[in-house]
Amino acid sequence: MRRAALGTPLGPFWVEARERVITASGWGEAPRRTDDPLLTEALDQLRAYFEGHRQVFDLPLEHGRSGLSASVLSALAAIPFGETRSYGELSRALGAPAQAIGQACGANPLPILIPCHRVLGAKGLGGFSAPGGVEAKVWLLRHEGAAGLLI
Repeated sequence: MRRAALGTPLGPFWVEARERVITASGWGEAPRRTDDPLLTEALDQLRAYFEGHRQVFDLPLEHGRSGLSASVLSALAAIPFGETRSYGELSRALGAPAQAIGQACGANPLPILIPCHRVLGAKGLGGFSAPGGVEAKVWLLRHEGAAGLLI
């Protein structure tokens, strides 16, 4: 396992690699320098995303999930930049209870890279794993131009 981080407007954000794939990401400290080409590329793409220069990630991701969780993560990955879906929409599309969709979103091992922040509740924003929780989710949605959905 190799890990490296960068500073973001939401605090330090790390990515983790095993072999030739990115397997996890999240908020917190990790070494800021790396000589690993995959981690360097991941940090460069994340930096470009936070600076507003990238909308899609082009990285080898392996989330290690199966069954419904894997289906939910695939559905999340398909939500375009600047768009959102509701837990209910994903529930209907995947034929699973909205609560199970929410649990799979909450257990996303690759936040930002697999955009769980693009999923909203029917009557609210839903939760989010970043420091600041929902405020971080709002920041990301505004950053992506989806703020009109919050009004």
